[in-house]
Amino acid sequence: MSKLLAYKNLADAELVSQYKQTGDTMLVGELYERYMHLVYGVCLKYLGNAEDSRDVTIEIFEKLLVDLKRHEVKYFKSWLYSVAKNHCLMKFRKDKSRVENHPELQQELISVMEWDENLHLSDGILKEEKLQEMEAAILQLSPDQRKCIELFYLKEKSYQEIMKETGLDFGQVKSFIQNGKRNLKLILTKQHEQRH
Repeated sequence: MSKLLAYKNLADAELVSQYKQTGDTMLVGELYERYMHLVYGVCLKYLGNAEDSRDVTIEIFEKLLVDLKRHEVKYFKSWLYSVAKNHCLMKFRKDKSRVENHPELQQELISVMEWDENLHLSDGILKEEKLQEMEAAILQLSPDQRKCIELFYLKEKSYQEIMKETGLDFGQVKSFIQNGKRNLKLILTKQHEQRH
């Protein structure tokens, strides 16, 4: 059986783990085949231009060749989604006119940047213990804050999707996310201080 056919039968996690061990780029090629449409869709949503989106999709998969060796990736599909989204938002940051034309993405961009900064995460990857700390901290938020934070950060929903799902208006969603994030930071800082 050819190597390529054998790779088709492997689960995402096995492809990632074998790539870490062997550095065989055909393994990432198989992931590319599986998820190119997902990444392209994310790029199109944020960049709004088919040609840019095709280029950026390729950039993201080239980035994976390095990132997959550096990071522990448990759930490849959701991790890839975060990497693609953050990559697109960072492109946005460099393109002022695009940011000005999409006010709804400005807020998302600010949130992504603050989120990474506040919690010292790299590329939207949550380390296992950080994730546990985070889950424990999220449980201490008020129900509305918890719901909005989970939908926005953990389920990657947009403000519009959260409004539809919760029945809240834009101002409420924004407020619950901002206050929830501030409270999370306080809770996590307190946890950190108690341990040290």
